[in-house]
Amino acid sequence: MSVKDKVAFITGASSGIGKAAALLLAREGAKVCGLSRNENELRKTVQEIEQLGGTAMYVVGDISKPEEIQRAIAKTVDAFGRLDIVFANAGINGVWAP
Repeated sequence: MSVKDKVAFITGASSGIGKAAALLLAREGAKVCGLSRNENELRKTVQEIEQLGGTAMYVVGDISKPEEIQRAIAKTVDAFGRLDIVFANAGINGVWAP
């Protein structure tokens, strides 16, 4: 299945698995919108995608706040005209226990 010219929205795109997914989808031709609370790292992710020749944007937001997610999705659709892929990668850590 090709993701060329698809629009992907990725939460937690500033690091780890989310960033890796954003880079991979962009390499495969998807337009990417990354979401995270860390603007500096999001900016770096977008710069890396653009250096690869891809198209990307970011929105700073917190997945625990539904209004921020709605705003981020609306910005993605406004920028790219649609939304094809959602990678819900970010999570909220609870208490770690053995």
